[in-house]
Amino acid sequence: MAHHLDASKRIRQNLKRRLRNRSYRTRIRNQVKAVRAAVTEGNVEQAQTELRGAMSALHKGVSKGVIHRNQAGRRIARLNASVKALAVG
Repeated sequence: MAHHLDASKRIRQNLKRRLRNRSYRTRIRNQVKAVRAAVTEGNVEQAQTELRGAMSALHKGVSKGVIHRNQAGRRIARLNASVKALAVG
């Protein structure tokens, strides 16, 4: 239990931010899963469209401070490599 007004305000802020970050994280995970599912199915067109959505969600997560920019870049690079491998091979 908070004993100061500052501490209670910080608790309220953290709760709001935690809920907001959770929604962004869920959106990122769902987009990445959609790309991976399209790659395992072998559907090139769907994988490319889902990749664009996943890239957008990851960039938005970076801009909102939910994930680190290096993590987003790493995830995008790996997804892009899997989609390119599917398209070439």
